[in-house]
Amino acid sequence: MSAALCPLAERHLDEATALERQCFSLPWSRAAFLAELRNPAAFYVAAEAEGGLAGYAGMQTVLDEGYITNIAVAPEWRRRGVAARLLTALRAEAVGRRLAFLTLEVRRSNAAAISLYEKQGFVQVGVRPGYYEKPREDALLMTLWLEGVST
Repeated sequence: MSAALCPLAERHLDEATALERQCFSLPWSRAAFLAELRNPAAFYVAAEAEGGLAGYAGMQTVLDEGYITNIAVAPEWRRRGVAARLLTALRAEAVGRRLAFLTLEVRRSNAAAISLYEKQGFVQVGVRPGYYEKPREDALLMTLWLEGVST
């Protein structure tokens, strides 16, 4: 069974907060997610499957720039195309908003995510030393240029 995409909504927030705690060492709170849902410069998408949240992804926009804030996929849904579909949804929204690029940070050690981003056309454009905590680790800054790109 595949996951169906829809806008992340308030009804997803308890599951999103729980998934955030599973995936990240410094997870966002429910209040942080709620603030993002109310932010007109933000866009969040959910992947629903088998009556639950398989994953979510989000971005914020500033002028013509897109900043991916987080992508999380439940362990049982990993390596099943959910993250790629979430990224494709963010890219489509970015193109629709006429953004010049999407950018994100990823832990240097997260080879699976880096590979996914590279397959989606992201390239490494920098390093943020010591960006992550718990454990302390550098982040790779990766960008996907969208000018002249169509979905």
